[in-house]
Amino acid sequence: MIVKFERVGLAYDGGAESLRDVDFNLGEGEFRFLTGPSGAGKTSFLKLIYLGLRPTRGRITLFGEDVTAASREALPPLRRRIGVVFQEFRLLDHLTAFENVALPMKVAGVNHNQYKEDVRELLNWVGLGSRLDAKPQTLSGGEKQRVALARALVSKPDLILADEPTGNVDPLMGEKIMKLFIELNKLGAAVVVATHDLELVRALGKKTLRLEAGRLHEDGAPPAAARGAAR
Repeated sequence: MIVKFERVGLAYDGGAESLRDVDFNLGEGEFRFLTGPSGAGKTSFLKLIYLGLRPTRGRITLFGEDVTAASREALPPLRRRIGVVFQEFRLLDHLTAFENVALPMKVAGVNHNQYKEDVRELLNWVGLGSRLDAKPQTLSGGEKQRVALARALVSKPDLILADEPTGNVDPLMGEKIMKLFIELNKLGAAVVVATHDLELVRALGKKTLRLEAGRLHEDGAPPAAARGAAR
């Protein structure tokens, strides 16, 4: 089992719980879309999976290890097995597109010669082969999104998490990005994609999670209110 949530709850600063009694299992090679209206807790849910947040209660198991109360020292090796496409990109302004994509490999101590072709190939694939030396401040929102995507995938992670990965790109590139996720899933990576694009969800026919009022529902069609919010 890649991810397991057991009765997980999350509250910020002692307030009301934003996620309540969440049970969730994600096995090797599984693909899930995560839907729900704005404010339903999708980003918080992803943060719990990639260890950006700790639950207020309940238990989370990641790659077979209970991470609920794990030490900080125990978390980096687990994080390195996860590729995350953040909604806000999180690129480093002083690094080029190539250096931003290569950063996970460099931090992991991989030799430059072992990853340079993978980085170039990924940037070529997302249409940025001519922008290897570009700094983030010279890139459009869609280009930054594609750099962030390449960075998340360069280490060939066991688990891929994406928060609205097609939100800043044109429909053609959005379709291309989703096809890449599907291909990586076929190669064995587990994938969770948070999105408001319900037409995309229906077109790809993958299993769906829906967050509503802090509760997680599996494989349910979004209610009318969620459909309206997603437009």
